[in-house]
Amino acid sequence: MMKVLIADDHAIVRKGLRQIAEESKQIMVGEASNGQEALDMVRGDHWDALVLDINMPGRHGLDVLQTVRDLQPGLPILILSVHPEDQYAMRVLRAGAAGYMNKDAAPDELVQAITKVVSGGKYISPALAERLAFEVSGQSDKLPHERLSDREYRVLLLIGEGKSVGKIALDLALSVKTVSTYRSRVLEKMNLQNNADMIRYVIDHNLS
Repeated sequence: MMKVLIADDHAIVRKGLRQIAEESKQIMVGEASNGQEALDMVRGDHWDALVLDINMPGRHGLDVLQTVRDLQPGLPILILSVHPEDQYAMRVLRAGAAGYMNKDAAPDELVQAITKVVSGGKYISPALAERLAFEVSGQSDKLPHERLSDREYRVLLLIGEGKSVGKIALDLALSVKTVSTYRSRVLEKMNLQNNADMIRYVIDHNLS
């Protein structure tokens, strides 16, 4: 029996994932409704895998992923998200996730994915596997946003949503000065001039 923690801020999603997992008769499920609760439960108990939503209130999934990697390096983390692979998959895999799965995937894929990461494997789609192969072979030309750090990328997406530096600072629990520094780095690295350019880039590349 595998003991799996599911972290997602939507109760109906957690219920659905739990039902799918437990119907397999192979998985026992624990639930966390936000990033901080997930970290507390990882610290307080043993888990065979963590299924983590990337967008939750409070601590963002990327932050949770990195903290869990520090706390429990051997704990496999499967990212489950509504976002397309283009937006986060490569980033979370580089950060140490064991797999990336879109929430639109067939229900039976969840159990397959959990079983694979618990056994030490990686769970990715064929399209993502091909992209990884190109990156490893050096044939992949990175897009400007793929050169950003995780925090810079997060700031880009939030500005792309039309949020001000002050609102982003509140969302990320950072100072306005720190967020402004990240914004400046994004503009420099991506050769953009202002927030309007950043918003246009996010829209043009379907990152929102």
